[in-house]
Amino acid sequence: MSREDFIELYQSLGATLTGDEVTPKTLRVNPLATDESTLIKTLTAQGVDLEKIPFLDYGYRIISSPFSLGASIEYLLGHYFLQETASQLPAQLLAPSGEDNVLDMASAPGGKTTQMAAYMGNGGVITAVDVNRLRLYALENNLERMGVRNTVVYNMDSLDLPDEPMFTKILLDAPCSGNYVTDSRWFGKRKKAHIQHNFMMQRKLLTKAVSLLEKGGALLYSTCSLEPEENELNVQWLLENYDVKLGDIDAPGSPGVTEIFGDLLDESIKKCRRLWPNDVGTQGFFIARAVKQ
Repeated sequence: MSREDFIELYQSLGATLTGDEVTPKTLRVNPLATDESTLIKTLTAQGVDLEKIPFLDYGYRIISSPFSLGASIEYLLGHYFLQETASQLPAQLLAPSGEDNVLDMASAPGGKTTQMAAYMGNGGVITAVDVNRLRLYALENNLERMGVRNTVVYNMDSLDLPDEPMFTKILLDAPCSGNYVTDSRWFGKRKKAHIQHNFMMQRKLLTKAVSLLEKGGALLYSTCSLEPEENELNVQWLLENYDVKLGDIDAPGSPGVTEIFGDLLDESIKKCRRLWPNDVGTQGFFIARAVKQ
């Protein structure tokens, strides 16, 4: 597919994209390590210009900074995490508490893992799994830097976990095709075969997630992909094959699309959120929340 083919596809789904959208640099304050107002005052005093993102609990747009925010004392002390706007939504919407037993199925490099630990106040337990050992070094470093104490890390494929319903909440921020907003070369290298491979792998991970989730437990499924095969069509497949129901999502963006490639999907898929870069000012993103019946 060419750049024009992808843009035409997105327009057929209701977008008015140009393909030139970008996402601002953002950070997330870490309440495990600092007080939010204190950190903002400290950074402002150092010449950093920040703007609160209204729909995020701890997210700020970086308007400008006289130094690298990935090398400051506050960063090294874990007072904040450099994390894209849309990427902060899944953990916020899953909303784990200190009473939860949480699985992060594709956890490295740890932005969402450390965010969930903050919501949990370091209570409960997070099981963080990733198949890539090299990426896990970043996860382990971030857990230590951010002061996380409730997380156990496993270098393994989530598909190899035993099929036992042991988790109250599961985050599946799935490996996906990505999107052009965070990769300037995306249009030139993305092929239909990549998308097909990804949605088949995502369905295996969704199947595993349902088997691991306790009855009444919540699954938060997200991708940074705009492709319907990896988003609404995967959710349709999930609804057709497993006893789950979609929950409402309080987030910006558009409802999930329910007519794709001429097929009508389940009306409840409108509860999902699709973040178009031109509308929300983030990377392309998709979020679904399902509860096991």
